[in-house]
Amino acid sequence: MSNVQSLERALTILNKLSEYPDGIQITRLSEQIGLTKSTIHRLLATLSSMNYVVKDEETDKYKLGLQVLFLSRNLLNNSDIVTVSKPFLEKLSQEVNETVHLCIEDRGEVVYIDKIESTQTIRMYSRIGSRAPMYCTGVGKILLSDKNQDEFNELISNINFIPKTPSTITSKEEFIEEIEKVKSQGYALDNAENEVVLRCIAAPIFDHKGKIIASFSISGPSNRVTMDLINDTLIEKMKQYSIAISRNLGYTGKH
Repeated sequence: MSNVQSLERALTILNKLSEYPDGIQITRLSEQIGLTKSTIHRLLATLSSMNYVVKDEETDKYKLGLQVLFLSRNLLNNSDIVTVSKPFLEKLSQEVNETVHLCIEDRGEVVYIDKIESTQTIRMYSRIGSRAPMYCTGVGKILLSDKNQDEFNELISNINFIPKTPSTITSKEEFIEEIEKVKSQGYALDNAENEVVLRCIAAPIFDHKGKIIASFSISGPSNRVTMDLINDTLIEKMKQYSIAISRNLGYTGKH
């Protein structure tokens, strides 16, 4: 079925505005999405009238309105995963004083659905709702590790192994080995594979059927999240929190 052009354009505008929390002017928006200023102006007028977009009269910049938040209220607030996990993840973040993320998989990518920020000076710039590749993130590896063979093969075949850093796994064969390792050890590392200075450890969250429905991670600069810290403390801590959160979602398994 063909897309409704005006609807597609309006949603493209909303997607683009989501990248500019401080707003963007029409001229720049026009350049970014390749539509004329007059077309964008008409669409923005409708979106503004429904509070999906607001205009700052001083700067002439447009940004997302609160109606977008209203739309997503039930998606996030009533998500058992976010609600159940949050107190655990807040406690975990306090214990290690590093950023903790909660993620799910959507269309072959990682989506951040919650984030607990650390109080450290160097922080993560990720945002709730943002996406990341599966092949170079600890959470992505965890989420891939539970796929059945057909799903796994399909997801793997669609991955373009772009080297994000010198440590990124870029070979399909090596990545399959990595996922086997993740399955056996019950946690995953992003060893500066997505960003040069960051190291992450991720663990699974299971539902009542024993399926991995989400993953959470501790992330920080490699000089703070060291391999010694991971091996001495974080692996065991992540496994404990993995079980605790999963139990609250009805999981009855042993690992």
